[in-house]
Formats: sequence, structure tokens, C-alpha cells
Amino acid sequence: MFSKPFRVKSNTVIKGSDRRKLKADLLSAFPSLSPDDISELVPNKEELNVVKIYAHKGEAVTLYVLQKNPLFFEVDKRLFPTVYLLWRHPALIPVFQTWPPVLQKLIGGADLMLPGVVVPSRGLPEVKQGDCCAVTLVNNKAPIAVGKAAVSTSEMTSLEMKGRGLCVLHTYMDYLWAFGDKSNPPSLSDPESEDQENGEECETSEQEAEMEFEKSEERQSPGETVSDPACCGLEELILTETEEDKGEPSSELEEEHQEEKKTPQEEMDALLLQCFFHALKSKVKKSELPLLTSTFLRNHMFSCCPSGKQLDIKKSSYKKLSKFLQVMQQQYNFMRVKELSKGVESIVEVDWKNPDLRSFCVPEETSVETTTIQEEVEEESYHPPEITTLYSVSARVEPLFIDANKRKGATLHPAEVRSIITDYVKKNELVDANNKNYVIINPTLCDCLLEKMEYQEVEFLKWDDVFSRTLGRMNECYQLVFPGRAPVVKKGRVEPIDISVASRGSNKKVTLIKNLEVYGLDPAVIASTLQHRVQASTVLQPVPGAKERVLVQIQGNQVHQAGNLLLDHYHIARKYIQGLDKASKSGKKK
Repeated sequence: MFSKPFRVKSNTVIKGSDRRKLKADLLSAFPSLSPDDISELVPNKEELNVVKIYAHKGEAVTLYVLQKNPLFFEVDKRLFPTVYLLWRHPALIPVFQTWPPVLQKLIGGADLMLPGVVVPSRGLPEVKQGDCCAVTLVNNKAPIAVGKAAVSTSEMTSLEMKGRGLCVLHTYMDYLWAFGDKSNPPSLSDPESEDQENGEECETSEQEAEMEFEKSEERQSPGETVSDPACCGLEELILTETEEDKGEPSSELEEEHQEEKKTPQEEMDALLLQCFFHALKSKVKKSELPLLTSTFLRNHMFSCCPSGKQLDIKKSSYKKLSKFLQVMQQQYNFMRVKELSKGVESIVEVDWKNPDLRSFCVPEETSVETTTIQEEVEEESYHPPEITTLYSVSARVEPLFIDANKRKGATLHPAEVRSIITDYVKKNELVDANNKNYVIINPTLCDCLLEKMEYQEVEFLKWDDVFSRTLGRMNECYQLVFPGRAPVVKKGRVEPIDISVASRGSNKKVTLIKNLEVYGLDPAVIASTLQHRVQASTVLQPVPGAKERVLVQIQGNQVHQAGNLLLDHYHIARKYIQGLDKASKSGKKK
């Protein structure tokens, strides 16, 4: 489940009531925990965070994080321990043993096959299908994986230890482990397994285990391996890149070995890290904070890229700036990022005293092509969203949609609404036999579509009236689809980008632009671009009455220039821009 990167949706401190509920859930899920153990895992005074994430396959997972380490994760309202918790309580859940070579297979996303299970002299633990289980390696009782039993213990025996044993959810060295402090398993000796390992039978079992996993790996989809740069040593990445910049490799053989070993993705990760450190150390000033992350990338990181190299986040293992900054914040605490609104994040704090940051040596040569690169990257990376008007089933018209299995709150396209209403009318034989352009009003249609004063008067409605009244009694909403992101459905009508002209002291005109965030546009970038185009001062201000929204203020009547930027450069449809008619006459002539 965590063999590939996951996306963090929210990270909040747990409430008092939720803390009590979690304690009760833990006691129910893990009866072996004593009250003192539960108080230690869910302390009353220490900060316990609830992190909601989406796994790479879309599963919604809740993490409970204490002292930067995830202790539990919840899937489908069921709690599972992480390896960090099991290293503190190794006997919390039933344990199965396997051989060390199997660990790499599990990290790559494979399940534990029964031929890979080492059967101790005391026999296998008694489990039922679906029970939560742990996996340890021979000679060490510290668990390295968590999963669910694919079959019961009796079925394992009847199957002669062939087939799937455990469906693995989480392992040491996966992305959930990397979300914590990335410590290694403790050494917990197991005398019984040490005696077993010395026997001849154990060697045969180890070979069988490897062969069985190779077969199971072939059946899996290709490419399921873990390559998280966060799991690599941060110092190794910094030192490697610094040595290359200085041109002082430790030896020729070592340099050749590094060049052969490093993949293009690893090289881009190192370059990204170097530009990040360089920007924080020599470009960002405390007075600039809070600083939009997009501005940090365009105005600072790109300018720190060495000449002859090109920084491209998509070619790194992170793929997105938000993912990279999330790792820098959660794993290394270089800075703190806060989400102002959906898709708009800012760097609000930087730890300039961080040892890694202080020890970083700024390279002498850097490229200075800032403006050109920024505009090219912006043009390549931004694509306007696809906006679709939808309608949500309301309580009043719900009876018309029950046959189509659409309950209150279901969102539909207008064409779907038309199709469902047409099927309802035909199924109930409500088409007027004398004039097929009319629909007979039955009691259900009467309650859903007519006003009280019309109950006794209206017996028929035209088809168009039926459709328009149905839509009018549904809740309007809209769907935003940005390239590469999951669709987002929001209530109400989509707000257009509003361009207006206001007067400030001494009858001076200023242009105000708001609602840019709705369309995934960065107000800071728009302000900077317009400032260069019209050579006028720009200011970012909070929108009155709207939290987490920012408006752009430009000196003078710049409606014409702002409209051209949005229409021609960002390709926003004209119908989603309000106020273009307020351009000055001189602007129109231009």
C-alpha cells in the first residue's frame, strides 16, 4: 500500500474527544495493551497529529503521528500498527518469520508467500483470515512488515504451506516508514530462530522461499520498486553534488563509479536539492516571508541552477514541487509550509540554523536567465482547467431519481438529468396520448416540480418545462479538472475572474483582480508579470470577507493588459473573465 508515494490531504492536531475515542479503539483492536501502554501511545499532554493521506491507488488512509513517527494507520475504519510501534511492542500482534532475502521482495510490494514462512518448533501462530499480523526476520524479533492473513492457520497447514500467506500493507523502508524518522529496526535476539538457522533444512527452505517470491514477482505489475530519495542519506546527496561543483572528486575510480551508479533521476534529485539549499541560503530573506512556493521556485530556485544544467522537477523522483517541499519539511524540518487555500501554499518559516543548511557551500557559477525561464516554465506547466456545470440531487426532486439509484447529493451532468427524467416519464406512461409534446403531471411530479398555487390548475407540462423545472430545483455545482489532478467538485456557480477599477486618494485609479486561485493561477506570478509588462507597481492584498483569497492591485487602469494576459497567455475562456468592458479607451487603441 505504501510502496509508492502518497499524497497528504491534511495534517492537524487531534482533538480531546477524538483522543479519547482513539484510546477506546486501540483497547478494542489490541487487547494486549495495558492502560499504561495506551497512555504512553496516546498521551494527554503531548501533541498527537492526525494526517489524512491518499495512497497511490486512491485509498483514503488516516495516520496517527506521535513525535514525528506514525504509530498507527487506519484503513476502512480498522487500525493497524506501523513498524515504529511494533519495535516498541513486538508481541502486539501474531508474528510470522521469514528469511532476510525475502525483505527486498516485500519492500517492492510483494505479499508474503507461504513457502517463505519459517515454521518454528512451537508451530505457527493461530490466526483467522483477515487478522492483522506482523513479519519478522530470522534471528531478529523486530517486525519489518505488517499485513493481513490471507488464509487461516489451519488452511495454511492444509495447503501444505503453498500459496499466499499474508497480504502485506506496510513494510520497513517503504514511504510510510520514510514519513517518520527513518530509524532502523532494533536488534531483538531470538534464540530459537538462531538454532533453526544452523540446520540443513533451513537452507533448503531459504532457497524455496526465494524461488517462490521470484515467481510471485513475475506475476506482479512491473516497476513496483521503492526508490524514495528521502530514504537515501541527505548528506550523501549534498556531498555528491558539492564535490561535482567544486571539481574535486575523492578519486578518479570513485568518480567513475558514481557516474555509472547514479541514474538521471538521482542526478535531478541532487540538482533539485542543491538549488533548494542555494535558494534558502543566499536568495530568500526573512522580510519576504510568507513566500508563495511557486514564487520560490520561479524567482529563487531557477536562478540558482548551475550553467549548463536545467532544473526539471518532473524528471525527479518527486515529480511535483509540493511533494519535494513536503519531504523537506516533514523529514528534515528546513522550513514550514502552510496551505493558504486549495493548491496555494506558502513558505511561512525557514530554519536558517539547520546544520545541513549551514554546512552547505554555495557554488560560484549560477545561471541568471530568470525571467525567460520563468515565463517558459509557466507557459509549459499551466493549462486552464476544464469547467463543467453539474447539478446535485436535492431532497425535493429525489423521488424522481430513486429508480436510477441516485440519492440526495449525487452530482449529474445536465444530459444525465434529461435522460433520467425521460426514462421516468416513459416508465410511468406519463406522455400525453393526444399530444406527445406534453407530460401528464402525476402526484410525484406535482410535489417535485409545481408550486402550491399550481397544484389544482396545472395538469400538463411541456417537456422543456419539465427539464427546466427539474434543473431549477436541483443544487447547482461545478467540476474543475486540472491536467494531472483528480477532478474537484464544488458547490454553487463557478466564480469568474473579476477585474475591476477603483479610485484611491486624489482620484488615482487602480486595477483589482481577484478569484485567480479558482483557476489555479498564482496571484504573485500574475502581479509580477503585469508589473514587468506595464511598468507599474503591484500589491497583493487579502480579499475582504473571503478567507485564504488574495487580490492583485495594479496602479492605473490596466484592464486591457490584464485581459490580454489571461486570454492570450493563460488561455482562460472569455466567459470566465468579468470586467473586460472597463478597459480605458487608450488601452483599447493599443
